[in-house]
Amino acid sequence: MSLPTSVGGPYIADDPESFHMFFESWLVEQSQYLEKLVSATEENQQRREQGVSQQELDATILIPLLERVIQHYEHYYRAKSRWAKNDVLVMFNPSWTSSLEDAFLWIGGWRPSMAFHLLYSKSGLQLEARIVDVLTGISTGDLGDLSPDQLAKVDELQKGTIREEKELSEKMAKKQEAVADKSMVELSHAATEMMREGTAADERMVEAALGQKEEGLVEVLRKADDLRLNTLRKVVGFLSPIQAVYFLIAAAELHLRFHEWGAKRDSRIHQAAEGDQTQQHFDG
Repeated sequence: MSLPTSVGGPYIADDPESFHMFFESWLVEQSQYLEKLVSATEENQQRREQGVSQQELDATILIPLLERVIQHYEHYYRAKSRWAKNDVLVMFNPSWTSSLEDAFLWIGGWRPSMAFHLLYSKSGLQLEARIVDVLTGISTGDLGDLSPDQLAKVDELQKGTIREEKELSEKMAKKQEAVADKSMVELSHAATEMMREGTAADERMVEAALGQKEEGLVEVLRKADDLRLNTLRKVVGFLSPIQAVYFLIAAAELHLRFHEWGAKRDSRIHQAAEGDQTQQHFDG
């Protein structure tokens, strides 16, 4: 199954608040696409029972929907890339994610190899749910029915993805270590001496030095996001249309619920902290 490589999208203003609003809007759209994906599986089952061929359903219902969902992911990464060029540091410390989500971030996003764990987990759950059909030789058509050829392709992709992850992790480590390179140590020492003398450090020199470090982060983030999107596209490409729908359902459910759980957790902690401060005020 082939999918488009790019898609146009509306302009996103280059300020943190606008990107935060864009992300919240994007989540609402993802939730809407989730409902469409679930409805598509139900319609696919009903029309199959009515005698409509799977090939016809793929062409008229499933593939067009899959293209729109992938385009929705592409739109997010294009917007993110535009903003990262303006302020990459925000992408490594996003205000639009919860502390729970932040704890599991890898170079500003989800770890690409997570897609394979998601696929295998969903495949196992669907296999367990329809084990009787599988044992009697009835094809389920979902992720519980992955073929040996599909599994081999996914395994090969997983190995390659893990290699690329490792390379990017090493590049990110070098960017972080560069904070203590000779130029930064010299600059920090000079700035400290100027402060002791009562003079201000040359902000242009500071901005130039930090700007070089940020440029390196932009490059690593771009490559990480490319790997995330390419991994998603390739996994979907190895699956049949109906299997791809089930995979994207699982991906959206995990992302949306994880975001929701994290937001609720942060809210509880914030409320508890406010309660403690109020109590301390009364006690005082």
